[in-house]
Amino acid sequence: MPRGKRRAADIGDNMDGQSKRARTSYASIPTQQSSRRHIRAEDGFSQKRCLTWFQEYTTPDEPETLGPDGMEKFCEDIGVEPENIVMLVLAYKMGATQMGFFSQQEWLKGLTEIDCDSAAKMVVKLDYLRSILNDPNSFKSIYRYAYDFAKDSDQRSMDIVTAKAMLQLLLGKHWPLYPQFAQFLEQSKYKVINKDQWCNILEFSRTICIDLSNYDIDGAWPVMLDEFVEWLRLQRSLANSSSVPSS
Repeated sequence: MPRGKRRAADIGDNMDGQSKRARTSYASIPTQQSSRRHIRAEDGFSQKRCLTWFQEYTTPDEPETLGPDGMEKFCEDIGVEPENIVMLVLAYKMGATQMGFFSQQEWLKGLTEIDCDSAAKMVVKLDYLRSILNDPNSFKSIYRYAYDFAKDSDQRSMDIVTAKAMLQLLLGKHWPLYPQFAQFLEQSKYKVINKDQWCNILEFSRTICIDLSNYDIDGAWPVMLDEFVEWLRLQRSLANSSSVPSS
């Protein structure tokens, strides 16, 4: 999850990258954190400890809000990049409403649900959080959540830069046509993506064959996807024409 809009364009580039701090500290995090706080991963959940942990990432001016600087420190403590998809899953569990921020109430809700009150425990929970994405229904819920979470709260639609970054994060590894769709968006007239388009992109990625043979132009797809199919077929036709040797 990015720190804020200024880093949205970097999500896709950085989601797999490990910073120097993550590479050097990830394996030793449980030991470092448990020795510092005398907390073991198997200890029972403590709401008081959970709130004390939250306060490590807040400021006296905003004691009930974990902001971008606190988010970076939190991610450093658990050994992941802010742009890693696991942070989106965690935000979903918390019901966070603004990218780059956790309220105290959101923090307590999400971490109570996963029985986590320390960095040592969170490191252990990361694989579980990632595994949630393997369930198609859970993935769909997180995908839909990501739209409202990532767009500007005062806008009805998501700007295209943020949309492309979030689509890369969520679909880049799993949808074979994503590179072509990203290229289509790059050269298209679209400046924003609305929620209907967003939801239909996921459905399209799950149901339409790579060769587009089962795409029904008369179906209930948004015009954006009709245009994408038309554009992709044209690109393929041009590629095939250029590969045919002239007689």
